[in-house]
Amino acid sequence: MRAMMFGARLLVAMLVILAASVRAQQPGASGARPPNIVVVLFDDMGYGQPGCYRAGSEFRTPNLDRLSREGMRFTDAHTACSVCTPTRYGLLTGRYPSRIGQYGVLTTFSAPLIGRERTTVASMLKQQGYHTACIGKWHLGMTWKPGHGKEEAIGIGTAIEAGPNAVGFDAFWGYTHSRNIGMIFEQERVAAKIRPVEVQPLLAKKAVAYIDERARAAAPFFLYLPLSPPHTPIVPAPEFAGKSGAKDYGDWLYEGDWVLGQVIEALERNHLSDNTLLIATSDNGAAGRVYAPLRGCKTDIYEGGHRVPFIARWPGMIKPASVCDDTICLNDLLATFAEVLKVKLPDNAAEDSVSILPDLLGTAKGPVREATVHQSPGRDLAIRQGPWKLIFLKSGKQQLYNLKADLGEQNNVLGQNPEVVARLTKLMQQYIANGRSTPGTPQKNAAVIRLDGKGKTPPGKIDEELNGLQADFD
Repeated sequence: MRAMMFGARLLVAMLVILAASVRAQQPGASGARPPNIVVVLFDDMGYGQPGCYRAGSEFRTPNLDRLSREGMRFTDAHTACSVCTPTRYGLLTGRYPSRIGQYGVLTTFSAPLIGRERTTVASMLKQQGYHTACIGKWHLGMTWKPGHGKEEAIGIGTAIEAGPNAVGFDAFWGYTHSRNIGMIFEQERVAAKIRPVEVQPLLAKKAVAYIDERARAAAPFFLYLPLSPPHTPIVPAPEFAGKSGAKDYGDWLYEGDWVLGQVIEALERNHLSDNTLLIATSDNGAAGRVYAPLRGCKTDIYEGGHRVPFIARWPGMIKPASVCDDTICLNDLLATFAEVLKVKLPDNAAEDSVSILPDLLGTAKGPVREATVHQSPGRDLAIRQGPWKLIFLKSGKQQLYNLKADLGEQNNVLGQNPEVVARLTKLMQQYIANGRSTPGTPQKNAAVIRLDGKGKTPPGKIDEELNGLQADFD
């Protein structure tokens, strides 16, 4: 009898210890070290390019495929826009870029898009004790000190301000945009001018060195790693030539995947993998490459323009080899990380960011988003809710698609569904009027958003955006 009682007490004690261990592992649990966070952002990687997203893909992406096996692959993830700059604004601020009138891409001397007062993923995490770093492509504008001269005349040591360091990043090593990939900044100065082919290998070394350094520190870290592949210029390093079996473009994408692999290895070598949330995704669809069944590609309002790969790994939290079909947006990172840390965001932050933590943990009882807004550089807008996607073209015309029945957006069913059109139009107008798409105090937009194609643009602004976009393809 005593033995039975002892056994029962031992079992209870073991269950108590196990429950405490499980609680300690929960996001934001008292006493638990917050997870490190790494976001690897590919540039122009289309939904159909990684092997884990398209069987028989001609491209080699072994590290993305590995993450898919070890984490969660999202099938309905979207960027805020179908081009670079607006998406990056949305990712860091959790706000739709149409609210500031940003639809196209920036050039070297474009002014900064993010104000110092705006909460970003980096500034929020920094306030919670994280060390924060941006290594790679910025493309969100910066302020150049007077006397910088023309772009080709910029010298080593030239100073800038209002770049990544001004919006929450402790460390910055990278470049303004892909067309100026060889002009390297360290913090707020031009540090070097190197050949484009050298940049990604150096970027990988910087990222690995950063992880090694932070492994010796007590504080958690946030690494934002925006890559260039497979965006132009297509400049794979010599050691990757012919390695992909898909010519130069494939070698370039393979090199980007290799950089991701270097990050994974650095996390493992430093025993950081188990407490690191690692996300790999893309800023928009592939440039000039359409992958069925999706319609369109980069710059389009259709799915091929903004539906992107999105893979997340967090050992012990995210179930390996899992798939999530919920609709999410890159804007959602800010709210997600805030929920992980149990941080309440102010009303004037993350107006269009929704936590996807329930999706990541497999605890969601339904869709985490009420609806999702898309935009194109041509100033087309769209709103997606469930299977329905209502497009407001810049011409003033509308299109409606049922993505469950017609993922390729071939059958415009606008005329057959007036009640759906009315409901989604009303919701879109509400999102515009409230300055937010999430619960909270209404906010003000910094730009007028029109659904009838009659919106006005400041003189010269659209020319700058379209010229920059054209150069994006040169």
